[in-house]
Amino acid sequence: MASPINQKVLKHLAGLARIELSEREEKKLLDDLRSILAYFEKLEEVDTTDVPAMNGGTTLQNIFREDSERIDTQKQHGVESFPEEVGGFLKVPSVFNHDSR
Repeated sequence: MASPINQKVLKHLAGLARIELSEREEKKLLDDLRSILAYFEKLEEVDTTDVPAMNGGTTLQNIFREDSERIDTQKQHGVESFPEEVGGFLKVPSVFNHDSR
């Protein structure tokens, strides 16, 4: 089966990831991705008929306590030293750049 990864798809993925690749990096990454996908194709050939299905990969149990409502969460501790508050919420600087690419 032909690889679904070609240079056009790789350039699209690089654009989504917002990374710039040199021609050398493109070739290496394209070869690596094709190799990974070929391995998955090989794994599809494995007979798993008698293998029981798994739904999480582990039999471990969650040991955390149940969530419960608390009357006093001491919300005001530290708020008085915070630089800015808007409508009862602490205002922090923006972490995302809003310019369009």
